[in-house]
Amino acid sequence: MSAARLRSRLRTARLAVVLLLGLALALSAAPAQSSSSPAPAAEEQGDVTAAALPSTFRWNSSAQLISPKPDATHNIVSVKDPTVVRHNGRWHVYMTTANTAGQWSLAYTSFTDWSQAAAAPQYFLNNNPNIGNRYAAAPHVFYFAPRNEWYLVYQTGLPSYSVSTDPSNPQSWSAPRNFQSSMPDIVRQNIGNGNWLDYWVICDTSMCYLFSADDNGHIYRAETTVGEFPNGFRNTQIALQDSNRFALFEGEAVYRVQGTNTYLMIVEAIGSDGRRYYRSFTSTSLNGQWQPLAATEANPFSRSNNVSFPSGTWTRDISHGELLRTGADQTMTIDPCNLQLLYQGMNPSAGGDYSQLPWRLGLATNTTSC
Repeated sequence: MSAARLRSRLRTARLAVVLLLGLALALSAAPAQSSSSPAPAAEEQGDVTAAALPSTFRWNSSAQLISPKPDATHNIVSVKDPTVVRHNGRWHVYMTTANTAGQWSLAYTSFTDWSQAAAAPQYFLNNNPNIGNRYAAAPHVFYFAPRNEWYLVYQTGLPSYSVSTDPSNPQSWSAPRNFQSSMPDIVRQNIGNGNWLDYWVICDTSMCYLFSADDNGHIYRAETTVGEFPNGFRNTQIALQDSNRFALFEGEAVYRVQGTNTYLMIVEAIGSDGRRYYRSFTSTSLNGQWQPLAATEANPFSRSNNVSFPSGTWTRDISHGELLRTGADQTMTIDPCNLQLLYQGMNPSAGGDYSQLPWRLGLATNTTSC
């Protein structure tokens, strides 16, 4: 090949390389999606800052926010076990009630701001003919997006649920149906003198899980697919256990931590002082192993020794409650930088039969740096 022809080919090759580099730079600067394609959600893009949960918690608590509102036919002595969602600009709270006869039922209240909670009217769900005067307790409310339905999960002796299209209308809930028709064998074999109770539903992209407690040191987990829900719960297993029945007593709740691959479980325990408090555990999957986070009396998730009361200490129990979620759907997502716990407490000097204890609701706000 002649020198002239070689120089010509080299010039042509260099030009091709320059053109290819220019095209690559142009493509890298162009938007990744066409204007006709919807942009992914901020969290999918990574725009939501992924913040880890702290390993030590501190809280400031409100005074009592929600107290019983008895009427001519409801001699209510306590409100407890709250569940809460934000929907259409309002807070919607469902809770357990107990009357002077020791009967358990449910109530509902709603308000736009927590400063209005004390004055907000209460509706008793036994006035809903679909619920009636049956035993009902420990509600958990959420929106199940795949079916465009609201679910109110509660205990009737079995894990039960009612369905509605409007959580702001307590009269709209359907008659209860059961997730499981009988106590699973593994619960029966381990429950001892405890009680099967406090049912909680959470879903990931493919599966839904039903968590429960037994007042005997065990947290259970059953599963079904998102497509089968609310039917098909099976394969009940022990998700977490402790030889001390009071260390994993009841009131468990499970959440997805926003922007992370972490799930948080909080579980109510009874401390060495006889007072209720919350322990916490984390896992990278809902059917995985749970590891202690803040899980001791000295370093609890929430207990009288890490909760301050600027308006005066009205309780030494930080008992059965729910963290405020970022949304209302079945993923139970929480923001680790804005943790608030709606919980039950009571006058420390109160005593007597459990059904007559004067439980009230307060709101604790996490003050630990995210």
